Amino acid sequence: MMSDNTMISESQLSDHDVEAVDELRTAYEQLKSELGRVIVGQHEVIEKLAICLFARGHALLMGVPGLAKTLLVSKLAETLSLDFSRIQFTPDLMPMDITGTDILQDTDAGRREFEFIHGPIFANIVLADEINRAPPKTQAALLEAMQEYKVTALGKTFHLTAPFLVLATQNPVEQEGTYPLPEAQLDRFMFLIELDYPSESEEIEIARTTTGDDLPSLSHLMTGEQIIRHQHLVRRLPVPDHIFTYAARLVRRTRPKDASAPDWLPSLVSWGAGPRAVQNLILAAKARAALSGSYMVRLEDVLAAARPVLTHRIITTFAAQAEGIDSQEIVRRLVEETDQTEA
Repeated sequence: MMSDNTMISESQLSDHDVEAVDELRTAYEQLKSELGRVIVGQHEVIEKLAICLFARGHALLMGVPGLAKTLLVSKLAETLSLDFSRIQFTPDLMPMDITGTDILQDTDAGRREFEFIHGPIFANIVLADEINRAPPKTQAALLEAMQEYKVTALGKTFHLTAPFLVLATQNPVEQEGTYPLPEAQLDRFMFLIELDYPSESEEIEIARTTTGDDLPSLSHLMTGEQIIRHQHLVRRLPVPDHIFTYAARLVRRTRPKDASAPDWLPSLVSWGAGPRAVQNLILAAKARAALSGSYMVRLEDVLAAARPVLTHRIITTFAAQAEGIDSQEIVRRLVEETDQTEA
């Protein structure tokens, strides 16, 4: 519990920002309701996507085919009045197929000049479908865009229009002909979002709603300018000092060579999470708090963000794989054992 005299490392929210948090919470409830007209279940997935959007993060969606990943992302873009682009990653996909390239064009003056044709990366929400089917060189075409919100092609730099969100999908079952994502690229994703099979009642509802005529068009609830304003609001949300301390301690305990790592960790983990994990824990906690209408980040917000932030940043050893221990189980144990009372 946070006492009344707990030090806050950021200033308290202004009255205007308090009203803005209330506005964001209302808008988020409307967003969930609108998406619910098309998407059955997946409430946690929708929340995590919203957290990534308002925290200016990116997400890697993991799930078997048929769980409506593409539909969910496209409908999210529709409700937010954002440009949506889908890139189907294949082994023969080239970087220029993503970023764009120069095309020789005839001008009105009768001359021939090169004109840059923008690739599908130039959208507000980009769905990188089955990203692990393309070789590393093509995967790397996303790195600059995800980190710096710009694209360099043929020696020219082009800035992307905000808001910008990359949502990549991976099929965890079919691994033949795939290229594992490098750790540096995995680290660019704020969240690893795992989609599971629907419940029986949800599956019946899916069959009922998707086997009729066309799906309904969704209302436009927000503009790009409003989303950017909400993103700035999320960054201003106050964070108590003990939250920063807990987030840093939790991440440091994932590193097998750190003095704070538990005795059981080094045999199971070959590489732990880096500093970007701490940043993403705090940003995700800020976004979650704001979406729930809280005017300050709470420990429960950090705990809720721990699994999707840390799972893909922990590299397990062969010993862990032999014992059937994955990074999810390691994160669960670390959260359970990290002292929350001293933070």
